[in-house]
Amino acid sequence: MIRHILAIDDSAAMRQILAATLTGAGYQVTLAADGDEGLENALAMPFDLVLTDQHMPGRSGLDLIAALRGNPSYRDTPILVLTTESGEPFKAAARDAGATGWIEKPLDPDMLTELVAALA
Repeated sequence: MIRHILAIDDSAAMRQILAATLTGAGYQVTLAADGDEGLENALAMPFDLVLTDQHMPGRSGLDLIAALRGNPSYRDTPILVLTTESGEPFKAAARDAGATGWIEKPLDPDMLTELVAALA
């Protein structure tokens, strides 16, 4: 069951949208501003779902996913990439890194809550 979600995005506006959408749907949300902070948070406590932006300063979303998948605690945790990329090369790279799926921006809050509920 998904209760606690880690949401990582370098855009403050996107973090606010994710927090409002997901807390409004009843989830506990922890926010991180980049991949390094996200990895730090993920290693400090377990999360039931990770949402990560792809393009961030420092560690990219795919780099973060690969690091999380290397940790036994996150081998089976759903991880979704938030991205503006929609091409097959990116999707293949996301799958190879261990992403469960991706959500294209601009974000549709209703679709996000439906997807999270489906993953639960």
